[in-house]
Amino acid sequence: MAGADAAGQFQKVRIQREDTAFDAYVVGKQNAPGVVVLQEWWGLNNQVKNHAIHISQLGDGYTALIPDLYRGKVALDAAEARHLMEGLDWKGAIRDIQASVQWLKKNGSPKVGVTGYCMGGALAIASGVLVPEVDAVVAFYGTPSSELADPSRALAPIQAHFGELDTYVGFADVTAAKSLEEKLKSCGVAHEVHIYPGCSHAFMNTSPEALKNQGAIDLAWSCFATWMGRFL
Repeated sequence: MAGADAAGQFQKVRIQREDTAFDAYVVGKQNAPGVVVLQEWWGLNNQVKNHAIHISQLGDGYTALIPDLYRGKVALDAAEARHLMEGLDWKGAIRDIQASVQWLKKNGSPKVGVTGYCMGGALAIASGVLVPEVDAVVAFYGTPSSELADPSRALAPIQAHFGELDTYVGFADVTAAKSLEEKLKSCGVAHEVHIYPGCSHAFMNTSPEALKNQGAIDLAWSCFATWMGRFL
């Protein structure tokens, strides 16, 4: 693990999969359970890095790894973020996640979970269906398309978090959350779906709105810690 970033907390690693390679950023306790942390549609920005740092410090500590799914690109506005997300090879991203899980297991993590936010939440759930090495999933406000993954075929235990006021219809609104819950019930894996009153999309992020959501944020992190602690 060579090459600390400017903040000094992360170590940059290069992960190989098939005939390509990508950068990933690792923080936390070595030889601890691992968590792959997946970006929002913005890319690998400070928000997802802050989430990874927080995760690495939960409980007895985790090794948190963020794969750079956009290969170095970070959006500065919503239009650019949408363009990057629409251009993403989603099946390729699942292979990035699988390679990240395998890297953590080869480098001292006995078990590995996956978490993500928005686009990353959808990918986290998909990884719980498509990547057999995943031991647990916690997803925030995102569900995968039926073309990518069917949650009723989940292999890993899945916990998911949604805001009651989310307006991303069919992706992260209450209807999507309840549909996900029904699918998870049918597959028989351990699952929890939490819907937070008064919260909108991306309520876990640092923002002026986060102050009024602090109770929900604290509860979500508590549920996250309990879930990962149980399965990892």
